[in-house]
Amino acid sequence: MTILPDKLDWGSVLLHSLRTAVVAVTSLLVARLFRLPESYWAPITTVVITQSSLGGAFSISWQRFVGTILGALIGGIVATYFGPHILVYAICIFLLGIVCALTRSQYSAYRFGAVALTIVVLIPRTTAPWTIAFHRFAEVSIGIGVALFFTIVWPEKEAAVAK
Repeated sequence: MTILPDKLDWGSVLLHSLRTAVVAVTSLLVARLFRLPESYWAPITTVVITQSSLGGAFSISWQRFVGTILGALIGGIVATYFGPHILVYAICIFLLGIVCALTRSQYSAYRFGAVALTIVVLIPRTTAPWTIAFHRFAEVSIGIGVALFFTIVWPEKEAAVAK
């Protein structure tokens, strides 16, 4: 449960809201520029990352990048040979955890990888699994890139963010 301050700093609230909106829309537009079919994943990733401090953004971004590529790779391989079966999915999620540990990735990489894997393996589509895996990787990578760019050029002041 979050305890709200008695008095809001409306200047900080407005600036934070404006920054978040600009960054999210920029990410969406870049993903659409590349004609990615599920471009909404780029701003979702961007919003998650821009809520971090600059140092935290770089660290978490790398973990999410690694996790996404691992999840997309495993998902692409498995979805090529199997349909969206629960047992196959369970084995994949388990194996992803092992692979993330072997690559010395953090739990945040595993979580993001599991999201990518879930989308690639469980959502039935008419498109080839490798295409879906690549799109997911590209969408998240764009989101990460835009978030990091804005974290550098328009950093958020730590004190301004209500946590």
